[in-house]
Amino acid sequence: MAQKIRKIGVLTSGGDSPGMNAAVRAVVRTCAYHKIDCVGVYRGYEGLIDGDFEPMDARSVRDIINRGGTMLKSARSDRFRTPEGRKIAFDNLKENNIDGLVVIGGDGTFTGGLIFNKEYNFPIMGIPGTIDNDISGTDKTLGYDTALNTAVEAIDKIRDTASSHNRLFFVEVMGRDVGHIALNAGVGAGAEEILIPEENLGLDRLLESLLRSKASGKTSSIVVVAEGDKTGKNVFELKDYVDENLEGYDVRVAVLGHMQRGGSPSCYDRVLASRMGVKAVESLLAGESNYMVGIQHEKMELYPIEKAIKGKTHINKELVRVSEIMTT
Repeated sequence: MAQKIRKIGVLTSGGDSPGMNAAVRAVVRTCAYHKIDCVGVYRGYEGLIDGDFEPMDARSVRDIINRGGTMLKSARSDRFRTPEGRKIAFDNLKENNIDGLVVIGGDGTFTGGLIFNKEYNFPIMGIPGTIDNDISGTDKTLGYDTALNTAVEAIDKIRDTASSHNRLFFVEVMGRDVGHIALNAGVGAGAEEILIPEENLGLDRLLESLLRSKASGKTSSIVVVAEGDKTGKNVFELKDYVDENLEGYDVRVAVLGHMQRGGSPSCYDRVLASRMGVKAVESLLAGESNYMVGIQHEKMELYPIEKAIKGKTHINKELVRVSEIMTT
């Protein structure tokens, strides 16, 4: 029989993403709604080990739904990778009478929660917070929609400069292993070419594409590049290659970097975070554990954390085809 949950802890871990604060707010207020205690854990798993806890109530999370980042802070924890560190974390949780834990983050966060659950049979529920949208078992992760909007807005502004000076811009967006941001932002911003890890265009094909654009009368171009794309060793190598092989363009590089993680979350991410937070708490109260809350076909679903970690997301092939037609 599942233990009765009387107090829930919530933490954010790994890279921050817009919507994390909204998820924390949802967890805290759902606990208040069900008249159980809630404790915020600062600095992720490091805070578990240090006992950096703070009781939270509905008023503790006022005015944070619109804020980017995470009020609970985030940190990577080498100590939590060790059995000794996890034992200290478990002792701190028991000493503070915390019966379940909601962890908000990505692969690393979920891996830590899974190991902790297996060692101590401690109830864990995950909420996927990462802008890369690279977690299996959910159609969208928290922060992805906001990051897309940030990238498109930045590319729109870069295009103004590109058009004014007849420049070719390589715009690098986040996506070390997957190209979801690059593909969607590239289509949304009308990029002339999109380079993603899943579709290796190759340097020769890239040059051919740019030559076609130039022959069609275009005097400026935008190429959106996922940071994990393998067309070149990096985006600066791509610039050098085009500089050497294509005349008539002033080639520049813009790396959007961590600005994609920041900023006020979109309405979609705020609503998604709220739904996920409610589902996470109520699932723990129902005796569920070791699941991630995901959205599938607009419905909240539970997905095993182990499968979420091991699974892979797939690029939208239909959108790849759309991008090929749009860049003609």
